[in-house]
Amino acid sequence: MRVEEQETNGVSSSRTRLVLAYYVTGHGFGHATRVVEVVRHLILAGHDVHVVTGAPDFVFTSEVQSPRLFIRKVLLDCGAVQADALTVDRLASLEKYSETAVVPRASILATEVEWLNSIKADLVMLEFALFVSPTSVGTSSITEYVMAAGNHHRKIVWQIAEDYSHCEFLIRLPGYCPMPAFRDVIDVPLVVRRLHKSRKEVRKELGIGDDVKLVILNFGGQPSGWKLEEKYLPPGWLGLVCGASENENLPPNFVKLAKDAYTPDLIAASDCMLGKIGYGTVSESLAYKRPFVFVRRDYFNEEPFLRNMLEYYQAGVEMIRRDLLTGHWKPYLEHAISLKPCYEGGINGGEEAAYILQETAAGRNYASDKFSGASRLRDAIVLGYQLQRMPGRDLWIPDWYANAENELGLSAESPKVGMSEKSSQMTLCTDDFEILHGDLHGLSDTVSFLKSLSEIVSEGGIDPEKRQMRERKAAAGLFNWEEEIFVTRAPGRLDVMGGIADYSGSLVLQMPIREACHVAVQRNHPSRHRLWKHALARQQARGQGPTPVLQIVSYGSELSNRGPTFDMDLSDFMDGGKPISYVKAKEFFARDPSQKWAAYVAGTILVLMTELGVCFKDSISLLVSSAVPEGKGVSSSASVEVASMSAIAAAHGLNISPRDLALLCQKVENHIVGAPCGVMDQMTSACGEANKLLAMVCQPAEVIGLVEIPSHVRFWGIDSGIRHSIGGADYGSVRIGAFMGRRMIKSTASTMLSGTLSNGNGTNQDEVEEDGLELLESEASLDYLCNLSPHRYEALYASMLPESILGETFVEKYADHNDPVTIIDNKRTYGVRASARHPIYENFRVKAFKALLTSASSDEQLTALGELLYQCHYSYSACGLGSDGTDRLVRLVQEMQHSRRSKHDDGTLYGAKITGGGSGGTVCAVGRNSLRSSQQILEIQQRYKKATGYLPFLFEGSSPGAGTFGYLKIRRRSTAKSVDSC
Repeated sequence: MRVEEQETNGVSSSRTRLVLAYYVTGHGFGHATRVVEVVRHLILAGHDVHVVTGAPDFVFTSEVQSPRLFIRKVLLDCGAVQADALTVDRLASLEKYSETAVVPRASILATEVEWLNSIKADLVMLEFALFVSPTSVGTSSITEYVMAAGNHHRKIVWQIAEDYSHCEFLIRLPGYCPMPAFRDVIDVPLVVRRLHKSRKEVRKELGIGDDVKLVILNFGGQPSGWKLEEKYLPPGWLGLVCGASENENLPPNFVKLAKDAYTPDLIAASDCMLGKIGYGTVSESLAYKRPFVFVRRDYFNEEPFLRNMLEYYQAGVEMIRRDLLTGHWKPYLEHAISLKPCYEGGINGGEEAAYILQETAAGRNYASDKFSGASRLRDAIVLGYQLQRMPGRDLWIPDWYANAENELGLSAESPKVGMSEKSSQMTLCTDDFEILHGDLHGLSDTVSFLKSLSEIVSEGGIDPEKRQMRERKAAAGLFNWEEEIFVTRAPGRLDVMGGIADYSGSLVLQMPIREACHVAVQRNHPSRHRLWKHALARQQARGQGPTPVLQIVSYGSELSNRGPTFDMDLSDFMDGGKPISYVKAKEFFARDPSQKWAAYVAGTILVLMTELGVCFKDSISLLVSSAVPEGKGVSSSASVEVASMSAIAAAHGLNISPRDLALLCQKVENHIVGAPCGVMDQMTSACGEANKLLAMVCQPAEVIGLVEIPSHVRFWGIDSGIRHSIGGADYGSVRIGAFMGRRMIKSTASTMLSGTLSNGNGTNQDEVEEDGLELLESEASLDYLCNLSPHRYEALYASMLPESILGETFVEKYADHNDPVTIIDNKRTYGVRASARHPIYENFRVKAFKALLTSASSDEQLTALGELLYQCHYSYSACGLGSDGTDRLVRLVQEMQHSRRSKHDDGTLYGAKITGGGSGGTVCAVGRNSLRSSQQILEIQQRYKKATGYLPFLFEGSSPGAGTFGYLKIRRRSTAKSVDSC
């Protein structure tokens, strides 16, 4: 049955035939299938609808056959570039969007305005959450990817904000994301396509009875590297596959559906769905009460909210990607058909939206007086930034953000422990847990972590106000609470001096920050381990007895849209009686990007197996809770690695020194995660002490002491809000450039020694004194660039290093750059001179900085310390590792430093620099330890917010490293007090 014009519906016919233009993205079918219901009702009301889209015609014509439907095929929105059906390439998406919508913007607008005038449009609608505007044309937005793309692409967001500033109101659907930019909002029910056939009719056409279990696979294309096998489905099941390629051969228990198959009928006839979350699949799952087994999508911002709605109405089961690809489907499918979906809300959102649009076009005013759309959308972008930070740390949180957090199920502020409450909370929380070993060290965050454990066990994971925080549920079933649990803590770090020069052997000065990661771990005999249902089903399917399993719960998953849990059989780390290679482990964790985070935690187990020969015979349960913000250049990953390995070592009685533990954790990052970092991050997290700078020579990791921070000196970290700027060079290429430079210097020194080449300054081998020969010999075997002094570099090597070199050219001449953790791309050009020069001079600057810290207190001392920071900052920029955000923060510090008031007050702030791997992240500032300095830092914070819309996260204070903290061994008291008393 298809809709014809004479059908009646709830949208009354208008006295005036209206002309409506509807812009619909062609990315995926979800947008178009949502729009078709609105279009259908508008046409039935007697209006002409012009659909502008890149989507296939059949999506519209299969539902609406009318001369009043006009389809104009134009691609105005490229949508997302996907590596496969589950993986979005954010940066490629931005580049494509820039190419298709930003560069030709002027010509697009001119063409569309002319066309809209030619059809005499009464209303212009944009489908990307149903924005409507009678006066302007705007292109669809992919703002969710901009936060990771650096300042270069943020201009796109501001332009979109200006475009959308003309929108009259927002028609909002259930399962929406927080959208604080829109003050004028009209809520409508689910938009759901109607059924054409009954369940019985569909099954009859398929030739199956009610005894066959039917699952419909709807991924909008298949995940990369996926081939269906007969064993994936339990006996008695049949799979209907949407989007299969024409030349793909399916097993006998799978059926390939036609490209234009009408999926609502098939969904209603099925027993459950298997696919990725999208508005269309979720709405039809709820409307037809069909359980939905879903797999996470990477960088799909709407997913947490749609997922919460699915689970609230008892219609959702999450499948991890690894089990999807390996065919471990049975426990998920059986769990799904045991659910009883209970959505009873409206499903006529298309009809209601059509009525609202009709009345708006006819002149009814749905919009109230509103603020500038551009400023309100900028506020929404701030929300995107804020969702990446840990709650409770910002000094200013707008009301709309608190409301938006509540919609997500987060509190606007994390619990604050005041000095008057601290001791009592510590006492009450230790009443819940008996501390068998270790000391709290007076750390309020450790007290809060123990309190969170108390809440989990007291709630049993069931809290009506936090039902969507699924990691809490998983954590409640993670431990045997009557058995011993080990707790460790590892802080992040502020890079005061040294930074990227660590991989070149520099002296570095690092401060452990107040923010830290806590890990709780418990080991159990496999027969007593509390397994999650799918992990238990996996073991039973193998027909083996209980075997060691690793289960991890990560707090904060809803903030980063990653999988909150991870599990694996520890036997997966073994191959032929030996630990698998790091290369295989890297591939193992990379298979599911939503669970790639687990490499930082589980990777510590493989490193202990490989490097120390540890045999893990018991199952392991870990809870990870980190307050170190991600993407801000303060070593969130190192804190997770160090805390995880420390906890596992403590639980298994392994006595590993903090230095050795840091080196082992670096192997996790370099070889299993695949990040080419130096070792200073892990060393600071493991070996640092509160209110001291860890002084370390990275050759490879020799701690030479702890430098007291003088009482009159203070350091701050100011976050720029930029995770990484793709407009500049990346950390890895700069590292490769530095190692190329070292290889060239060694080659030049060897040639000079052999006397086969005369250098360019007129000196030949006969004129070189004996001491000079010794220097050349050491330089010909140079292990670390930082062992080359600046004056030797300038005298002999600076002029011979090229500014840059093509990878292929370098490999042809030098064969290899001798760096075990990076690989040269033959087609890429690498900067060499600046990359090699930076660590040579940085090592000298760090030595000078360390000496100045121990000198007499004076204004000249502070001025010199600040000048060294500035020099480091601009050296980063010369390498290509700067960013607009960090440059702005450094300029704000300079403006504050050189202001008349500061000069009159003898100065308070003296310098600042980009930190860590650069290209965004956090700036380190140095100043006088005074109230005035803190006030100036707060003023810089507000100035930056005014200029960029982002309120920087401030890092203040210090805390002990993992080695000083040690570990807690705790056990819940049998008479533990309730959470209300804690």
